[in-house]
Amino acid sequence: MNAMPSNDRINRRDFLALATKGLLALGGLLAFGGVLRFLGYAPDPAPPAEFDLGPAANYPPGSRTVIPPARAVLLNTPGGFAALSLVCPHLGCEVRPDSDGFACPCHGSRFDGAGLLLRGPADRPLRTLRVEQNAQGNLILSLN
Repeated sequence: MNAMPSNDRINRRDFLALATKGLLALGGLLAFGGVLRFLGYAPDPAPPAEFDLGPAANYPPGSRTVIPPARAVLLNTPGGFAALSLVCPHLGCEVRPDSDGFACPCHGSRFDGAGLLLRGPADRPLRTLRVEQNAQGNLILSLN
C-alpha cells in the first residue's frame, strides 16, 4: 500500500476562519460575563435615616457639632437643639462651617449660622433637620 503523505500544515484561509471564530467566541463569552455582572449588581445599602447622637449633656449650650456620617451639624441654641443639613442646595456639595456660618467650597454660596442664605448661586437656605430627645435622654437626628 502506498501511504499518502499527510499535510499537517493549515492553509491561510482555514487559519483566518479559525481565528475569526475564536475571537467571536471570546467576545461572546466576555459580553455574557458583563451581562451576568450587570444583572447581579447589588447597590450599596441606603444610609441610615436616623442617627443616635448620644446624651444631650454631651452638647454644651452654644455648641455647633458637625456629624460627619449624617452630613449635618447639630446646634445647641437657647431655643433648644436644631440641626442643619451640610448639603448645599445648589448642587449638593458639602458646605463647611466657618466663623461666620457656612461656606460652599464648590461655587461660593454663603450661609449664616442659622443656615439662611447670604449669597448664591444657591437659591434657598440650608435644609433644617428634625432633632428629638428619646426616653433615655439621647438625641435622635432624623434626615427625613
